[in-house]
Amino acid sequence: MVGPARIFKLADVAQQMVGGFLLAGPFVVTEEVWVLATSMSWIQGVFTVAIVFAIGYGALYKADADRDPDRETEVAGVPVRFISLMTVSFGSVALLALVFDAPGTFLSERGLTQLEQLAVSVRAISVGAVFAVVGAATADSVF
Repeated sequence: MVGPARIFKLADVAQQMVGGFLLAGPFVVTEEVWVLATSMSWIQGVFTVAIVFAIGYGALYKADADRDPDRETEVAGVPVRFISLMTVSFGSVALLALVFDAPGTFLSERGLTQLEQLAVSVRAISVGAVFAVVGAATADSVF
């Protein structure tokens, strides 16, 4: 039998943020990510988001035998820790992309409409989130 689950605290969010931002940064400022996102279809974007969710869930609840999603605080049946992980994973990439003006830098010369730039930005954020989720989940699990 596994012991009681750790209570999810603000410190856990802070740990996730450190890990998420640490691994998100290099992907936000890499032109190749933005070129890749430009060529991705919407279905590839959806699959990328699904990969982020799968990595996050696996890292939190399958790689860590001490953590049971059924014993954690939930919102609409979803563990708060997992919601936080997804928010940090996508949010850290999105925030850095906006702060560094990555869409303006990498997409301004491509002749895309604002809607197309938004779609490319969402796909680029999802690519960066693949790596940010690894950092965020690792920091949450290790510390």
